[in-house]
Amino acid sequence: MNFWIHHGWLELIGLAVFPRVTLLVASFATGGLLWWIGWLVSPHLLVAILSLKYWDTNPALVAIAWVGALVGTGGEGGGARRLRGGGSSVER
Repeated sequence: MNFWIHHGWLELIGLAVFPRVTLLVASFATGGLLWWIGWLVSPHLLVAILSLKYWDTNPALVAIAWVGALVGTGGEGGGARRLRGGGSSVER
């Protein structure tokens, strides 16, 4: 299965930048308890898992999705700490 036959650049950029919104709006596989847990907890990882079906035709795209999943999932925790004020170096 080829990613480019079913999806375009706009969806690819959306999955990288706004994975939760893109997964809901675009016609990606939805449903099932594990899908919703992945959507809530780690959408970047869900995108990487969904990309595995394209391994035969687009291995570079799948590898980039997994790198994005690792970087994106780690970055979400850092963003939450900054919003709480725990990671700020500015004194009040």
